[in-house]
Amino acid sequence: MIEDSVLQAEWIVACASRELHEQPLQVTILGEHVVLFRTAAGVHAFRDVCVHRGATLSLGCVRDDQLVCPYHGWAYDGDGRCVHIPQLPSDQPIPTMARVQRYACIESFGFVWVNLRGAEGESSVRGAEGERPQLPGGDDAAFRHVVWGPCKVRAKPPRIIENFLDVGHLPFVHEGYLGVPTHAQIGDYRVTHGEDGVLRSGEIEMYQPDPDGTGQPRNVYYTYEILGPLQVRFIKRDPLTAQRMAIVLCVRPDDEQSSTAYGLISFDYDTGMTDEQITDFQDMIFGQDKPIVEHQRPEGLPLDLQAELSLKCDRVSIAYRKYLVERGVTFGTA
Repeated sequence: MIEDSVLQAEWIVACASRELHEQPLQVTILGEHVVLFRTAAGVHAFRDVCVHRGATLSLGCVRDDQLVCPYHGWAYDGDGRCVHIPQLPSDQPIPTMARVQRYACIESFGFVWVNLRGAEGESSVRGAEGERPQLPGGDDAAFRHVVWGPCKVRAKPPRIIENFLDVGHLPFVHEGYLGVPTHAQIGDYRVTHGEDGVLRSGEIEMYQPDPDGTGQPRNVYYTYEILGPLQVRFIKRDPLTAQRMAIVLCVRPDDEQSSTAYGLISFDYDTGMTDEQITDFQDMIFGQDKPIVEHQRPEGLPLDLQAELSLKCDRVSIAYRKYLVERGVTFGTA
């Protein structure tokens, strides 16, 4: 497992709920192979290794609400205890050491979340499950919510997060969609630390060639929020129509080189688009960002503010870098 005590204690998006079917699913989180599976009691996450002979449990199946190893048929309940060993006589007790490592796991907002602090023991798993991953606005009934992802990126999470927070690139990387080079100037703004613990930018005025699909260019206002090391949000407000849309970006650190991005896209108005059209558009926009973040150097995000030249319009990305320092995040940084 990648050593970063801060991220190990975070709720990390593991997959979209729609990705988890009857067959167990393997995901990689901070270098650790994790098996996800669903029973009548909900979703579960184990270290993807059978304690008997090291078989990969995600190659097995779920039978009678138990995860069954494909190698020797050992069956584990939702708490990770082995409850059936076919090779033992029925009157012989199962060894107490026959259990797999269980992680805290919760399903909410259309995603499955895993907290690796469960690796420290059963009591910490219980403690983690007393908390809930938070996505501001994710349960607001006034908004239509669309789950986006997964999108694989060969880059470290802080690079992906900072790109999302970077307002200056919109007229160039996303020319014709989110901006145009002839309207690239960005006014000054501030970043404040709210009472809710969220770092939040002031509204940033941005020119967009077609902000609502009507073909009418105008200025809109962006607000960026830093929710955690791996979760950020932006809100777009159209002053003409008073319509709002928001995207929460969640990044799963897979291994030393790769990450997976997910998003919750929300609207408080009728877009006239299907969920598939919305996610296709987001795929296209994110696809424009991918080659940039996959080739940035250094690969880790520099936390020394003197290492790169910054402008006033970079205030939110500077705030993110300072936030990582304050939280003590080390993975994916330079």
